[in-house]
Amino acid sequence: MGDSVSGAPGAPGSSEEPRANEGSRAAEAVRPGHRRRRRRGPAIAVSLALVVCLLVTAGVVVLVGRVSSALNDWEAPIAEATPEVGTIETPPHDQLTGPPAQSGVTAREGDAPAEADAGADERSSPAGPQRPSDEWLDEVSENTGVPRRALEGYASAQLVLDADQSSCQLSWPTLAGIGYVESRHGTYAGGELGPDGNTTVDVIGIPLDGTNNTQAIPDTDNGELDGDTEWDRAIGPMQFIPSTWARWGESLEGGTPDPHNIDDAALTAARYLCGNGRDLTSANDWESAILEYNRSSAYVSDVLAYAHAYADAA
Repeated sequence: MGDSVSGAPGAPGSSEEPRANEGSRAAEAVRPGHRRRRRRGPAIAVSLALVVCLLVTAGVVVLVGRVSSALNDWEAPIAEATPEVGTIETPPHDQLTGPPAQSGVTAREGDAPAEADAGADERSSPAGPQRPSDEWLDEVSENTGVPRRALEGYASAQLVLDADQSSCQLSWPTLAGIGYVESRHGTYAGGELGPDGNTTVDVIGIPLDGTNNTQAIPDTDNGELDGDTEWDRAIGPMQFIPSTWARWGESLEGGTPDPHNIDDAALTAARYLCGNGRDLTSANDWESAILEYNRSSAYVSDVLAYAHAYADAA
């Protein structure tokens, strides 16, 4: 063991016994009246061996006792009472060859007020964004397991795109698939979506510093959105990096878009996916859009599986 003195010649436990002077042994043999001194080496070695055996045996007994006690005290882990938020059984990945068909959303009545005859000096106010009806939200949330407030954000984004970018044919299950894979619908950090659509705990990813299979992206927003002044981090329930959010961020209700708000994040994701004139009912365009969101074939497969599962369950 390294520099331990037990390994030195002649020390207890070494493989070399100390040697006596050969001349003194011969003198001892011819001196009358003296008996040859008995060698104690073998006796000491046997004694040491017995002691070691006893100690090892005692140790094994103690260890067995501890293991037995541990096994007696062990209990099988108890499964969680409720499944993970948004969990749904997905179809086999190898059976999916394209995106799901667009799913309809029932809009809430009265969100788009009817046009009225305006006087000469009257200006009509812009209509507010359409949102899904309460009945539709209740039914689809129960059927799919998507949290109701998250579903409202995804469906509202579809209604907006249906109205002013209908050629894209965006469907809310695609947004829900991304939302689940990215942040478990805004719950990944241990919080949830509040009534206003904001996450109660900000979902902020790891530093994009080139490690952990990430691309190195130095800070672009002086830490304003992600709190990191050295590296960018993905933010919000749909996990945008600050530079992408700066270009595409859009608020559902108007005003400054907030990446930690599911309405704004879902609408921004919808605009981003529909860029470059894509038709998201086309397998090639759909895959291209998801790859631009996250350049990973495994990610594309996961989002596709959840998109189909949500569409089928709805």
